[in-house]
Amino acid sequence: MLQVCIYPKQAAQLTGNQYTAGKRLLQRIRTKLGKPAGSYVSIGEFCQFTGLPEAEVSRALNRS
Repeated sequence: MLQVCIYPKQAAQLTGNQYTAGKRLLQRIRTKLGKPAGSYVSIGEFCQFTGLPEAEVSRALNRS
């Protein structure tokens, strides 16, 4: 089954940052989208915010 949401550890790995930076990044995405704290961020939302190609991010997350 393909992964739909992204977690702080994965956001940190994809961007080359620390775990805490991954948490802050996801929180900034939630704030921009008007989502409540703790809600899930989809891979599409993450890619739209960061500008990373969705196909590459999905491939990187689903290969492990």
